[in-house]
Amino acid sequence: MKNISKFSHRRSFICSAVLLALTPTQLLAQEQNTDEETQNVEVINITGSHIRGVDLEGSQPLLSIDAADIANSGASSIAELLKTVGATRGGDGSFTTSESGGLSTSTPGGQASVSLRGMGPSSTLTLINGRRVAASSFAFGTQNFVDVNSIPLAAIERIEILPTGASATYGADAVAGVINYILKKDYEGAELDVSYGNSLASSDEGKASVNLIYGTKVGEGNLTLFADFYKREDFRATDRDYLAEPNLTSRYSYLPKLPYPNIYYNSSNVQDPDTGDYLEIANPNCQTELVTTEFNEEICAYYGNGDDVLRPEFESMSAGALFSIDIGDITWNTDLFFSSTTSQSQSSPAPINDLDDGEGAWVNYTVLPDAIPSADIYYQYYDTVLGREGDGFKIDARFSDPRTIDVDTTAIRLVSSLSGDFGDWFWETGVTYSRSESEQVATQGIYNRYKFSAATAGELCSTGQLASLDSNGEPVCTSGDLLPYFNPFLIGDADNDAILALAQERPTRDGESTLFGLDAKISGELFEFGDDYVRAAFGVEYRQEEITDVPSVNARANFENDYIVDVYGFGSSLSSADRTQFGAFAEFFIPLAEDLELQLAGRYDDYDDFGDTFNPKVAISYRPIDSLVIRGSWATSFRAPSLTQAGVELRTTTARFDCAGNQQVSDVYCDGLSYESSPNVLELGNPNLKAEESESMSVGFAFSPTDSFNVSVDYWHFDHENLVDTDLTQMMADALTDSSLRHCGVVPQGEVGLSFETYMCDYYTDDNGLILTDEGANIEQIVMAAYDFGDLRYPELAEALYRDHVIQLTNVGTQKLEGLDIKADYTLDLSADSELYFAFDATHYLGFERTKAGSSDLEELVGTYRYPETVASATIEYAQDNWFVGATLFHTGEYEDDIEGLRGRNLDELEALGELDADGGRQVDAWNTVRINGGLNFENYQLRLTINNITDEEPPTIYGSSRGFDSINHDALGTHYNLTFSYFF
Repeated sequence: MKNISKFSHRRSFICSAVLLALTPTQLLAQEQNTDEETQNVEVINITGSHIRGVDLEGSQPLLSIDAADIANSGASSIAELLKTVGATRGGDGSFTTSESGGLSTSTPGGQASVSLRGMGPSSTLTLINGRRVAASSFAFGTQNFVDVNSIPLAAIERIEILPTGASATYGADAVAGVINYILKKDYEGAELDVSYGNSLASSDEGKASVNLIYGTKVGEGNLTLFADFYKREDFRATDRDYLAEPNLTSRYSYLPKLPYPNIYYNSSNVQDPDTGDYLEIANPNCQTELVTTEFNEEICAYYGNGDDVLRPEFESMSAGALFSIDIGDITWNTDLFFSSTTSQSQSSPAPINDLDDGEGAWVNYTVLPDAIPSADIYYQYYDTVLGREGDGFKIDARFSDPRTIDVDTTAIRLVSSLSGDFGDWFWETGVTYSRSESEQVATQGIYNRYKFSAATAGELCSTGQLASLDSNGEPVCTSGDLLPYFNPFLIGDADNDAILALAQERPTRDGESTLFGLDAKISGELFEFGDDYVRAAFGVEYRQEEITDVPSVNARANFENDYIVDVYGFGSSLSSADRTQFGAFAEFFIPLAEDLELQLAGRYDDYDDFGDTFNPKVAISYRPIDSLVIRGSWATSFRAPSLTQAGVELRTTTARFDCAGNQQVSDVYCDGLSYESSPNVLELGNPNLKAEESESMSVGFAFSPTDSFNVSVDYWHFDHENLVDTDLTQMMADALTDSSLRHCGVVPQGEVGLSFETYMCDYYTDDNGLILTDEGANIEQIVMAAYDFGDLRYPELAEALYRDHVIQLTNVGTQKLEGLDIKADYTLDLSADSELYFAFDATHYLGFERTKAGSSDLEELVGTYRYPETVASATIEYAQDNWFVGATLFHTGEYEDDIEGLRGRNLDELEALGELDADGGRQVDAWNTVRINGGLNFENYQLRLTINNITDEEPPTIYGSSRGFDSINHDALGTHYNLTFSYFF
């Protein structure tokens, strides 16, 4: 039976205090001097080293979270558990299902990833029992990552986190460090955990889980079985009053939901009396108050709050078995687990564009509401889907139902290994097979542009098929009946709604990721050195990986159709790649003196697609006194281009350009202004990518003057180069002098570059008669010609951008970061059966520089949006015999609001509200929350209660986020609790 009393602390040759409130304790090495104690130490492997049984923890800043920490955290998933760890906080590298959605720019539905130091999910290596896991087949953008939602929390014995470069030990991806999930083994008995949690709000954000673990001896071996079920309800912005409405009235969209479309300004005869500009015409039946735009027009507006799901519903099931047996002098270990997750993700309703994806959708003149004077409409002829000449006008609208996807992910992992001793050497060899499969289907809100356009032109059949033309050029149906015009203004008409339903599609996406690996290693005493031994480990590894990500045809872009996707507002990524890798490593532990130890490691990796690399590591620890360890390490690491980055054939997405990032871009494209925009692009993979490379360094100390007091301080630094990404700002700058990057109309197949409106080439030249795509053309003169004629509202080239710019992934940047980790804990014995425990954990960023878009300069991110300078936690706990109670304060430092991404009208409103400082910026307040927890231990069962955000603190307001808050660093759930009952058999 387990005992949750604080007196169950494990004390070995390291000085370690268990934090039941989940403030992970940094392992502080403290060598014991007695032979008796040394003989009682279990021979174990520590994350960060392959040398078995050697105390290397003093040479590296290792963090550990054990089963007691996990149980008392109240967390229901790994993502929820690790978001309070200082090394995983800050930046936007880690993500949970709160960031998922129905678009290619969203994180994959139902999945989560953990990133160290904010360096990105693909820069953190995820291991289970020291071996790799298959990446998710659905990438985060083009970054492959391990879906931690597929790792069963109930099976974890402890989590070890090494937040420093570790490629010399583990190979690729360990740029920011390693997170190693250690599974339970040799378990005897049975435990049943039942948990329920919810917020204190009137809405239902409940979550429930049931976990069972059973272990028994089987012959000379041990069999451990586990099963886990977890279900969580969704959490919507409308569940909180302060999120249900926009924090800025100017954060509107011109595209209201059907059936309340506006009349597009190019189809309007209504003019501004002062400027003469044609104005949008508001829907006369708008259900919300009309909004006055910056162009002095009244519109029926859309705000996304009502469709924002902050945390989607989620369900997971997992089961597994761990078997271990000694067969003579050989130990056979086999781990098998299976997991299945189901989730639904949602994004705002899709905008409705015309057939070539331009703004506004054509409708027949007969559907104009009586409340809008016909004289106010500028009727035009247009080409219908069947090529007929239509007569009508354009509307501004979006569909009424949000884009919604269901995602099912299954993962299986099998590891079987043999180990034993050969003389004084320990050997181990194993085989790993891991697979992750995801299936996605759009269940609502996705519409076929051709069927919808046919419906508005009276060219859709009752079978859902497009009509054909008879000999007189009139639409006819070979089967079914020809339907009347779809009327986007008609409210509550069943027949009209049924026409729209025929245009709905259910695009799919299927992905599979597999990993097969073989490894072998030995470790032992190499030779005697002084009064000790030089110890070493040698090993080899062979690995095959393959990923496929295949969307249905109706969600793909292709050149034959001018890159126009069949469905509205639904991007996709088509990719396929495989890789074979071989690695060999060596590691040495050298006791230079009684108080001075050296660790040397090096690893060679060879890939069949991008080449080879060698990465060394040097770590040293010095113990001037038994209670003090001074440590330092230096290492290089690398990240091979992810399989998706190498193998993506075409990804429909958006890319951001920053007018402030490059002065030329600002002057020519943005009329000298500083703003950001995210147009649609087509992203291509690149088989010639180089590996990302990193150099890391850490130095610090761990001091334990008594068994009850520990403190450590570590300085760390990373220099991460050759980052794989796209840089649209740089392409825009390059296009000013490189005519091969300038295209009028769709970018030709096989080429990259920017797409401009065709009229820029058809009608305008510079003073020398050169058009936009000519070498040496004066771009500024062409822009001014278009502006003077009136085709451009502003003298800026960005307004002439067309659609679907084609951009290829390249090695574009660098990031450099440094900081401090500060940890301390103290246990005060109050009596024979009670104690008081204190702990402090902080990460302070001294710098985080990253290459600025469109420039070779580095910009400082610390203190900017989502990059707080300091994150910290402080814990106090009281334990007595069989119960404990504690509280933890979590601190997230202040940082700047994302003002640069706002429109001019948003900035005007913020200034009117007095929210901007003298420099035109805004600081986001620091956020402090308190978690309390407690537990009772009885003879055969336990009760644990955790209450998060006990004071019900709302997250700080962020105007630069469409949600109104930072959903990565903050949480809008408010006060929420988790109650767990555990029974031991």
